[in-house]
Amino acid sequence: MRTLIAGNWKMNGSRAMLAELDRIAEAASAYSDVDVAIAPPFTLLGEAQPHAGRVWIGGQDCHRAAQGAHTGCISAGMLVEMGARFVICGHSERRAEFGETDPLIRAKAEAAQAAGLIAIVCIGEDEHERDEGRAVEVVACELDGSVPPASTPENLVVSYEPAWAIGTGRIPTFDQICEIHSMIRAKLIQLFGEAGVRIRILYGGSVNAGNAASILACPHVNGALIGGASLTADQFVPIVEIAANVSQ
Repeated sequence: MRTLIAGNWKMNGSRAMLAELDRIAEAASAYSDVDVAIAPPFTLLGEAQPHAGRVWIGGQDCHRAAQGAHTGCISAGMLVEMGARFVICGHSERRAEFGETDPLIRAKAEAAQAAGLIAIVCIGEDEHERDEGRAVEVVACELDGSVPPASTPENLVVSYEPAWAIGTGRIPTFDQICEIHSMIRAKLIQLFGEAGVRIRILYGGSVNAGNAASILACPHVNGALIGGASLTADQFVPIVEIAANVSQ
C-alpha cells in the first residue's frame, strides 16, 4: 500500500507561500513511491496547481450540497473545477469550532466522492474522552457514523487524529496509536470486506521529522495528515523522505 503524506495548511497561506509548494513539489519528485498532498486555503487552490507537480492539491472542506443558497460555502464540484483531487472532511477543528456531526461529515464525504474526489475522513477522541478510557469506543462510533457506506479504497482515506494532540506537541504512545489503528482496520474490514484492507489510514496530530519514523512504523499507519509542519518545505520534506525510507 502506498504511503500518503498530506499537509493541511488550514487558515494559513498567501501567494508568497507558493514558493514553499515549489520546493515541496521539487522534492516530492524524488520520492515516487510516496503520495504527497497539500490542502491550501481555498484562495490558493487555483494558483497552486501550476506549482504542484506530482503533489495532489485538495480542499480543506466542502458542503454536502452540490449547489444552492449556502453563502460562504464551497461545493465538491467547485473544488474539482479548481483542480482538487481530494477534500478533508470532519477535521477535529471543524467538529469543535462548527459543531459538525458524524451524519453531516458523512454527507460531505458522499458529496465529495460523487464529484470524483477522494474524501479524507477525520475521526478522533478529545482529551476528556481519552482520559476517561473511551478513546476506542468514541473513534469506532465516529467511524461508523462518518464514513460513507459505498466507499472504496480509491475514494476514501481515514485519518485518526486525537484532538488533544493537534498542535500541542503531544502525541499518543506507540501502543496507543497501534491500538486505535488496528481497531480502525478491523472496522473497515467489517464494513467493506476485503476492500477494507486497502483503505489507507493516516495518523494526524503533531507529526514532525523527529517522530515521523516511529509513527509510520506502527502497524496500519499508512501515512500522516500534517498541520503546522506542512507550512514550510524545510519541515515537510524531511517527513516525506522518512516515509519513503519506511515504506521500502
